[in-house]
Amino acid sequence: MAAPQDREVDDHAKGRIISDAPLSRPVPVSLRYDPAFSPATIRLGFPGAVEWSFPRALLETGLRAPTRRGDVEVWPCGRVQTIVELHTNDGVTVVQFDTTALLRFLKHTYAAGASMTTH
Repeated sequence: MAAPQDREVDDHAKGRIISDAPLSRPVPVSLRYDPAFSPATIRLGFPGAVEWSFPRALLETGLRAPTRRGDVEVWPCGRVQTIVELHTNDGVTVVQFDTTALLRFLKHTYAAGASMTTH
């Protein structure tokens, strides 16, 4: 049985798909964390039931400096934006987030699964 503080987090953020098109397009993204399932992993859910899972530490590090693990890259873009780049066999998807939304999500994950804080 999970401890009372071990609860799921399901936040939402607006990302922007960055492409060669003149205008980026907004996309709703679910930010999920379940310490009972995997306390070191976060998930990003996109429309069309597309979901990416990767280490929470990758997002934490990527807010401060460029980092990559496997098919996921994260890096700061200026002072208020963060880029998450997702690689597949079909190409690359680049999503821009407001850093504050990602920081808020991480704060919620720390509160939900206090045993896995990895500052």
